[in-house]
Amino acid sequence: MQGAISTFGQLYFLFDAVSQLSIFSHMASLLAIRQLLGPGSSEITSSQFHTSSIVLSQLRKKSKKPNGKSSSPPRTRLAKSLQPTGKAKKLGKLEIATSRPEFKRDVVPHEGLAPQQRASPPRRITSEPRSIPRRRTPNDDADADAQVKNWAIKAHSERVDRRKAVARQPPVPQVNPLEEEFDLAAPASSSSKDLPTRFSSPPLMPGLLESLQETLGKEAKPTAIQASSMKHLFKEHVEGEKYKEFLLASETGSGKSIAYLLPVLQDLKRTEHEQSNAVSHNSSRKPLNPRALVLAPTHELTRQLAGFAKKLSHVIKLRVMCASKANTPSTAKSSGTASKMKGKFEDAGAASDAEFVISKSSRGSRPVDLLVGTPMKLLEMERGRGWNWEERARERAMRIGKAKSEEHEDLKEEDGGNKEAPREFWVDEPEMGLESVQWVVVDEADVLFDPDFQESTRMLLADIAAARGSPVPVIPSSALSSTPDSEATTTTISYPFNLLLTSATIPTSLATYLSNYHPSLTRLASPRLHHLPSTLRTEHTSWTGGNKNADIERRIRRVWAEDALVHSKTATSPGPIKLSKLLVFCNKRSKVEQLAAFLDSRGIKCVALTGGAEARKRGSNHHLDGFLKTGGPVATGPGVCDPAQTPHVLVTTSLLSRGLDFSPMIKHVFIVDEPRNMIDFLHRAGRAGRAGETGKVVVFGRAKGRGSGRTEDVKEKVRAVAG
Repeated sequence: MQGAISTFGQLYFLFDAVSQLSIFSHMASLLAIRQLLGPGSSEITSSQFHTSSIVLSQLRKKSKKPNGKSSSPPRTRLAKSLQPTGKAKKLGKLEIATSRPEFKRDVVPHEGLAPQQRASPPRRITSEPRSIPRRRTPNDDADADAQVKNWAIKAHSERVDRRKAVARQPPVPQVNPLEEEFDLAAPASSSSKDLPTRFSSPPLMPGLLESLQETLGKEAKPTAIQASSMKHLFKEHVEGEKYKEFLLASETGSGKSIAYLLPVLQDLKRTEHEQSNAVSHNSSRKPLNPRALVLAPTHELTRQLAGFAKKLSHVIKLRVMCASKANTPSTAKSSGTASKMKGKFEDAGAASDAEFVISKSSRGSRPVDLLVGTPMKLLEMERGRGWNWEERARERAMRIGKAKSEEHEDLKEEDGGNKEAPREFWVDEPEMGLESVQWVVVDEADVLFDPDFQESTRMLLADIAAARGSPVPVIPSSALSSTPDSEATTTTISYPFNLLLTSATIPTSLATYLSNYHPSLTRLASPRLHHLPSTLRTEHTSWTGGNKNADIERRIRRVWAEDALVHSKTATSPGPIKLSKLLVFCNKRSKVEQLAAFLDSRGIKCVALTGGAEARKRGSNHHLDGFLKTGGPVATGPGVCDPAQTPHVLVTTSLLSRGLDFSPMIKHVFIVDEPRNMIDFLHRAGRAGRAGETGKVVVFGRAKGRGSGRTEDVKEKVRAVAG
């Protein structure tokens, strides 16, 4: 008996040590328990002691680096402030737009009325004899009132004493749930005042104002970032003056596209005749000579931006072109047929990697003012198709294995090593000149200056600078400094054109890059940067523990049931119920395909879109019809409101989380996989609740069991960015 008690005491001591030490001491203690219990103890220890997700989450919070810094890489950490650092403190500038007045409700109809007295509950009847109370006298009432008064005075004094005691205590430092997501070492920021409160002419030219009012309405008012743009970006460029460098940082759905398109289009129209004369004197004119470029990360975003720019410029008559659209002639050749044209059309789409090129027959004259495209596509147009044929051939060899490379080696050995391997990619003639470029807009700058994409972006910017006669060095990605440089040892990059960067999230890596290499850049930010739109609500739902796809289907049908209930209360005439459209985000391509197949089998027609989808190779956004905001007439007809015939659900990855302006019919965004970081969450959730529209983001997670600790962390971070 004593031996058992001693063994239990040692077990209790080891279990107490497990709760206080890290996970490594936890494992060591389990080994000690197994040695103490002897053979056959592995099953007991594995069943009685387990490392739950909650314990792991607590241990993760306690385990930090010796220097106190977070382990998150700078590309996924959001900058708390855009205040210039390093050598940019003297040259750079930050202005934050003032907050707009909050919405105020009307006076409630029952204000000033006395509250209705609640009826006293019925008295309980008991079988016990009730004692007859004695008659109360006026003295008894006075004593009772005095006693109640004394108790009130005593309670008030106790409350005052407690408040004073709390005030004397030192403030307890609050733990920021976004400590690993935000850079907390940034200083305070300055605010900008005297911002315009309405769109007017000036500063807008009449034709541009007319197009804007046709798009937004005559009573539309500028958002914070749009007001900052109207104050700073409409100043005319003076000869010899340094070109503009601005960063527009604002939350999703705040109208950043309008903020940068308006000054660019107006300046292009104002300098139209000057640039046309300059281009006419250029002897080495290429088929395309754009005066402004807009860079975006995806084909879908470039097409939508180009369409929106055409709407804004149709009155002032500027020529806007998208590099991702089909530019093949619409008429057949002398011996052409419809089937041959279709084959050529499909071949052109497949050969250009989801993008189309300008056919040689249409290269004679293609005037364009604003060109929208991805950096890689514009590099291909400027350098010629196949300019990176060696890199493409290397990537293709890695995809299909080393069989072809071995064949090339055999050919070299047979020819004595003098003959090179045959090429599969050839360099075509360039079709775009960069000498006339005056404006360059980098939309979604945090993606295009991400380590995975910044090489092509900076290469294109350097080519533009060289074409304009002021070359700049192209610093290798490995040589870029990742920390703010206060000793001015980095090379300052100054491009000979106006450069605008825009994004809804500013990682610390981008903020550091701008402070080191663009110290004089001016930062324009909105007061709700790195927060969700105020009209977007968040909701957390738990998995039931069974089929996750069935849980998603159940939540989708619940949304449509709510739509039917609202329709029954508000409908004034008989008609079909307009069901909401939903956007579902997954982390993996396989999960997108699996979920879409399940919903289709359950009678919910949906669109599954990933990076390799065939629908993206058609040169337009028709594969997203019904989901993107187009401004055209709403589709009508039989089956349009039936989710079994017309797609009402779009399942995708982060491919469509950047910059796209979805239809107001999308009021719900489902995030079925835990977001990898808060940058992805902000962009995914921001596809709803745009431009003042109401919306809801539903985040799925585990309420209990393994993984519930991670879900609780996500909830805390979501509450922080939604505030």
